[in-house]
Amino acid sequence: MIDIHLHFDGSLPLELVARQAKLQKLPYADLSGEELRERIVCPLDCGSLNDFLARFEIPLEILQTRDSLCEAVEAVLGLLKKQGILYAELRFAPQHHTKKGLTQEEAVLAALEGLQRGLSDGKIRAQLILCAMRGDGNEAANFETLELTAKYLHQGVCAFDLAGAEALFPTEHYRDLFAYAGQLGVPFTIHAGEAAGPESVRAALSFGAKRIGHGTHAIEDLALVQELKEKQVVLECCVISNVQSKSVESIEKHPVRSFLDQGLKVTLNTDNMTISQTSMAQEVAFVREHFGLTKEEEKKLYLNAVDGAFLDEPSKEELRNAIAKAF
Repeated sequence: MIDIHLHFDGSLPLELVARQAKLQKLPYADLSGEELRERIVCPLDCGSLNDFLARFEIPLEILQTRDSLCEAVEAVLGLLKKQGILYAELRFAPQHHTKKGLTQEEAVLAALEGLQRGLSDGKIRAQLILCAMRGDGNEAANFETLELTAKYLHQGVCAFDLAGAEALFPTEHYRDLFAYAGQLGVPFTIHAGEAAGPESVRAALSFGAKRIGHGTHAIEDLALVQELKEKQVVLECCVISNVQSKSVESIEKHPVRSFLDQGLKVTLNTDNMTISQTSMAQEVAFVREHFGLTKEEEKKLYLNAVDGAFLDEPSKEELRNAIAKAF
């Protein structure tokens, strides 16, 4: 299995959160395990998008030190190894980890150290994607994140991303940022069509995006769906998360089956393993239960993920061979 859309801050083992809360003497260090779970893990019938986003508060408060970031990446890779994941791309926003004195670069270096520790046994392959954030006053921080992506590209960092409040801060507003990414030769994916409509996906495509995070609302524009198919743009679908965050009105209205039937390059991913209480196996089982996923379609999802992965061709071929053998 392959996961190319995974936020590691939303995927922390709860034991790690509890331990770091005590070590850092944070206000919620005395919460019981069950109370911590209730604050972080989101039910499938999440009340609102705000409720979903509130689940990130404690994990982000934890991840403000070099040691916690390093430990977090290593721990998430440990979870993925237990699940039998072949390859993963873990993403995070370095600017979210500077509240207690770390610079963005120090946050990246801590995450890279955790990555190397987690990869040292050779049981998984993984890389980091650095996220810029939508919002007012983020321009300088976003350009810094992009330049750090360029600096550490092929050294554990594989790509750049844009995440955050899509409905409030349209993708179109970040044209200059992605023009600079093109100048630097930095590969990128963009969260688009999750909380905003097809116009967000169109803007991302106009920037040169070959991958789209979520892309759920692209289904509302048939011409856009055809363009995604013709350009073989990889869609990073996260079905359980989309239901929780209210990106779709209901499970039944998720477009993943329609995307598959129309020949789009769909992938399945977890988004946030802990907050969404999911894994790649659970995502596949969920789609199989609700949308009748066949074994051949499951194989295709993994092969699509390989095609979209920010890897060189020999590495992709190794993954394709492993998938062929598994099926």
